[in-house]
Amino acid sequence: MNADNTNHTEPFITAAQLKGLGGGRLAYVKSMQSDEINRLFPQAPDLQPGVELFALLGADGTPILLADSKEAAVANAWEQELETVSLH
Repeated sequence: MNADNTNHTEPFITAAQLKGLGGGRLAYVKSMQSDEINRLFPQAPDLQPGVELFALLGADGTPILLADSKEAAVANAWEQELETVSLH
């Protein structure tokens, strides 16, 4: 098996394919610092820098919600009948 991907320029999977994973019912939680939030949530108010927050994102990276704890983000995913997956 060749593990050399240095010359690979095309994505392994497209955003459309990611969005379709799990029938659109997959999501993941991403830990973020408050000063990064406006990149994904441009409508978010200015927040104190350095605060850890948790974003719930669709499989394709689409922002769903922002929470102050991982547990709250996962609970919201469950309420919306989304299955959360771990990314490594």
